[in-house]
Amino acid sequence: MSSPLLKREIGVFGATLMGLGSIVGTGVFVSIGIAAGIAGPGVILAVAIAALVATCNGLNSAQLAASHPVSGGTYEYGYKYLTPWLGFTAGWLFLLAKTASAATAALGFAGYFLNAMGLSDRTLLIPTALAAVVILTLIVFTGIRRSNVANTAIVSLTLISLTVFILTGLPKVIPSLTATATQNYNLPAILQATALMFVAYTGYGRIATMGEEVREPRRTIPQAMIVTLILTMILYLAVAIVAVGAGANLLSNAAGKTAPLEVAARSFGIPGVAQLVAFGAVTAMLGVLLNLILGLSRVLLAMGRRRDFPRILARLNSSQTTPDVAVGVVGVAIALLVLIGDVKTTWSFSAFNVLIYYAITNLATLRLSPSERLYPQWLAGMGLASCLFLAFWVDRQIWAIGLGLIVAGLIWHDFAKHLRE
Repeated sequence: MSSPLLKREIGVFGATLMGLGSIVGTGVFVSIGIAAGIAGPGVILAVAIAALVATCNGLNSAQLAASHPVSGGTYEYGYKYLTPWLGFTAGWLFLLAKTASAATAALGFAGYFLNAMGLSDRTLLIPTALAAVVILTLIVFTGIRRSNVANTAIVSLTLISLTVFILTGLPKVIPSLTATATQNYNLPAILQATALMFVAYTGYGRIATMGEEVREPRRTIPQAMIVTLILTMILYLAVAIVAVGAGANLLSNAAGKTAPLEVAARSFGIPGVAQLVAFGAVTAMLGVLLNLILGLSRVLLAMGRRRDFPRILARLNSSQTTPDVAVGVVGVAIALLVLIGDVKTTWSFSAFNVLIYYAITNLATLRLSPSERLYPQWLAGMGLASCLFLAFWVDRQIWAIGLGLIVAGLIWHDFAKHLRE
């Protein structure tokens, strides 16, 4: 008997907000600081290049999601257009990268929240992060419609804080931008920063993983992805220009300690702006966490349907709006990583996994038939080449860990296949 399908309840506006909620978070509030530490003022160029690569990959993802609108994203595309082991690898990479990212978002939220409350006791960090995971997991249990309402509120607050940051900071930093433009740039450093910044855009894949839940997917998914990427590109470039204008060294030194944009906002000397940015960081982390729980549960749903993981993960609640077991498993997995509390290499780890994941996406796009294709075939080739090229600029240690986990996943896949037979 075939598994029941989720209801289609999301339009272009809702899908765009889901994409923005997944993108505008850890990337803009944290990774710009990390990238500035690597490339200095060249981070502006890295943000622009990453946007172009992300747009290319986003359009290819949109083609696949429009032609094959089911939950699971590249996991499903790999199975349909490539081979079962490539499909499983894509799903496995997504779970690894995004579960760690979700734990990072939860811990980031806790850190920013405690700072905003004036609480310096670090023993509260993990309990606060766990509370966020539990609350947002319960919200996802209630179904996609209520999750969408919560996401809309979170995205709105985050965008307001970033808009204030840009508008108040731009007049202050314009004089310093001329000097920044004449500096020498280090190409290898810019490429490494580009690989990290690419991850900051990849929340658009959140729209594709929910292809089963959007109305008129062939029209809705491409439109939502294009709008999401255009808005994000403009926002990231504006934030990067203002932040670098405030001082690239200031930005990089702040990364990992507190919100880098909050530190930059303090240099503007305008009362209330830094506090608003800190509040925006808090809401952004909540938005990322909410959307990652949604996206991860849908991939687990798809993998349960194919029995790559236990079939109980494919179970839906009585109203057929939520894969309740998958949501619960995702919540527990994120909570366990939060308990470890040490995810310093998460961003680079995510970069490697995400780049390989999207390389598989683009490879699947090359296999689309002419009737399924929405955009020229060279776009898929460009996306594949750019992902593989940027992956070479991730730290070698991350390569070793990532490849080892891919092998471990494939061993499990082979074991699960024998169990099914």
